[in-house]
Amino acid sequence: MQHKKYDLIVVGGGILGTFHAYHALTNGLEVLHLEKDNFPVGSTVRNFGQVVPSGMEGDWFSYGVRGLEIYQSIQQEFDISVRQNGSFYIASDDEETQIIHELAAHYDSLGYDHALWSKTQIRERFPLIRDTYPTEAIVFPQELSVEPENMIRRLHTYLKQRFSTYHLEYNCTALHCESTSSHVTVSCTNQQRFEAEKVIICNGYEFKLLFRELFEDSGLEISKLQMLRSKPLPDMKLPGNILTGLTIRRYESFEAYCPSFRSMTIPAHYEELKKWGIHILFKQAVDGSIIIGDSHEYALGTQFEELGFSINDHINKLMLEEANRIIPIQHDQIATSWAGFYAQHKNHIVEHDVDDRIHIRTGIGGKGMTASAGYAEQSINKIYNN
Repeated sequence: MQHKKYDLIVVGGGILGTFHAYHALTNGLEVLHLEKDNFPVGSTVRNFGQVVPSGMEGDWFSYGVRGLEIYQSIQQEFDISVRQNGSFYIASDDEETQIIHELAAHYDSLGYDHALWSKTQIRERFPLIRDTYPTEAIVFPQELSVEPENMIRRLHTYLKQRFSTYHLEYNCTALHCESTSSHVTVSCTNQQRFEAEKVIICNGYEFKLLFRELFEDSGLEISKLQMLRSKPLPDMKLPGNILTGLTIRRYESFEAYCPSFRSMTIPAHYEELKKWGIHILFKQAVDGSIIIGDSHEYALGTQFEELGFSINDHINKLMLEEANRIIPIQHDQIATSWAGFYAQHKNHIVEHDVDDRIHIRTGIGGKGMTASAGYAEQSINKIYNN
């Protein structure tokens, strides 16, 4: 039987795979995109949906800035839920205030738009924030938020409408991938076989299904996150990506570019929170509910099961107590909580070429929503020597 041959097969329907497909399509390639489930339900949809290059360093900052342009460009053609609400890092003590001033000096040198806000300005914009919490804030008005549960499916719909050369298969789990001198073949659990010139694998820790030995040697680790979501609270207004003192003490841009970062002391009330990798973010969804999080627990990719799948009530209690120190929110206003899992790597991502036809690009971790659009552009250009 003669199989249709594509230019490229992308394995993985999440944000990293989808933007690899997008950039291949804009380069005129015919793309088959495979997703194992009815629709993506993994890392891409279990996060805040914050697009915040300001928290990244080096090339990843540049990928994030390029991502802002790409998201806005697509949004002008088709609604993928992008909102330009800005990002607000709110300091809560003198040390965090010093750090945001040092980050402002760094972004002055790059010409990346930002502003330092006084406590009065913060309280005027966010009356909900308790008077006892903020000192100052660094603000990035150009940064974006999306609705993660809807955005990826809207993006798939956009690609189907925009490109006749885009072919999307849900419920198609890739189980075998093998190259020959003329093509590469991908076989799926539903007995379908596909052929292409090249394959790019972007399916997170699921790439162990295709290349078990490579996965075990990859150095991937898994991060388990817990998050909370309130009931719709239409009387509480919290527009934008709200990042707080613990975020200032965690994100890589502060560590990389702020001279005082490593000499910061840890207030006593932060010690238990840092033990569980907790920093407090807020994002209000379009229905008025407020997403609160998150915590971080880690395991080697080969020991994923050790993280368990249950919700740790102690972590939720710690997050809600710290959130309530910032805004007035109580346990009976919380509607749900969940755990998310994502693959990450000490080198920011796994890049491995099995041969000149099979390329693994996965494990982008918590950078995915911000940096995938820009990273995938250079990844496609590199793979195709553009």
